[in-house]
Amino acid sequence: MVIKRIGVISCAKVMGVLYAGIGLLIGLLYALFALVGGGAMMASGASEAAFGGGVMMGIGVAMVVIAPIVYGLMGFLAGLLTAWLYNLAAGFAGGIEIEVA
Repeated sequence: MVIKRIGVISCAKVMGVLYAGIGLLIGLLYALFALVGGGAMMASGASEAAFGGGVMMGIGVAMVVIAPIVYGLMGFLAGLLTAWLYNLAAGFAGGIEIEVA
């Protein structure tokens, strides 16, 4: 069995969803550390640190929304480019041969 062509848009959609999931994980981890760090800064008592801690906490929460969107878009574009390049290369090299049982 030889893979001669990959659907460019279908590959891009799958990559976009996978990378959005990765972005969600990264956003959640970023938010967790930002909330803990921001809370520690706010507990220190200094007014400048309290303001910075609040900003850090806000950015952490925003990353839960921003990271999946950015990563999903990057994954979509990477999948689009990769599938297009594969189709171009497969035209010259004949595709990837796979063996299934």
